[in-house]
Amino acid sequence: MISVVILTKNEEVSLPSCLASLSWCDDIHVLDSGSTDKTNEIAKMFGANTYVHPFEGFGKQRNYALDNLDFKNEWILFLDADEHSTEKFREAIYKEITKATNGVAGFYCCSKLMLEGRWLKRSDTFPIWQFRLLRKGRARFTNLGHGQKECDLTGEVKYIKEGYLHYSISKGWFEWINRHNIYAKKEAAFRYYNCPPFRNIFVRHASMRRIALKCWLTKSLIWPFLRFIHAYFFKLGFLEGIQGLLYCVNNFYYEFMISIQYRELKRNEIIANGQRSSPILNIKSDLRLVIHQPDKSQISE
Repeated sequence: MISVVILTKNEEVSLPSCLASLSWCDDIHVLDSGSTDKTNEIAKMFGANTYVHPFEGFGKQRNYALDNLDFKNEWILFLDADEHSTEKFREAIYKEITKATNGVAGFYCCSKLMLEGRWLKRSDTFPIWQFRLLRKGRARFTNLGHGQKECDLTGEVKYIKEGYLHYSISKGWFEWINRHNIYAKKEAAFRYYNCPPFRNIFVRHASMRRIALKCWLTKSLIWPFLRFIHAYFFKLGFLEGIQGLLYCVNNFYYEFMISIQYRELKRNEIIANGQRSSPILNIKSDLRLVIHQPDKSQISE
């Protein structure tokens, strides 16, 4: 009933447990972007179909999968190597796609962030929705900051409320910090060059509202502090022990890095005055994205 796509690069640590959690699936595709470790060998050992394609962003990589992979099933689920399916998640998917009419193009899914065996429901402000399950030929993706956004939807989008598990820090904090330093540069450029209208802060669609809030709040250096206060105190992240504190502090660091680089972009543009360029401005042309704004008729809250 479901085909699964996993995007990878050097995921020999995380991939085995991800694939083990998908033992119920008979059509798994691992799309790699040039691993130098044992990622592809591990994928083949688990019986997954393996492919290699240069990484050009999460949106474009997903589109390459949709265009070039030979899927057995009508429904396609996208997971990352540090994400695990659970029995409850599988059952929730089967239940929803079984009763889905032909007018349904796909589903928003949510993750349960796991740290040291603990689900950080409060610190990670669960649920955060991502378009992960789609009917073949009914949706596309576009790059968005360091991630992706659904676009070209043909039909309604519904929600699967049972989450999959996300082990974002499975490779340790050192790797997490290095990875998010890279993400911060892309995210700062996106928020600076593609800030949506202020009115989007008040729209019903959660992902559109979240993007607008982040873009506008990043204009102030106090946003990282507000992000920490919101997650740790107002969302009761402090109830999740040392794991909650560690996660909230590191999220503060990530948002602070975005704010610093956002400020640098603004300063460089003022200095350049449209005549001189700087290294960080060279990514401008790659990050002028069109945010898909779905019709209300296509979204089911």
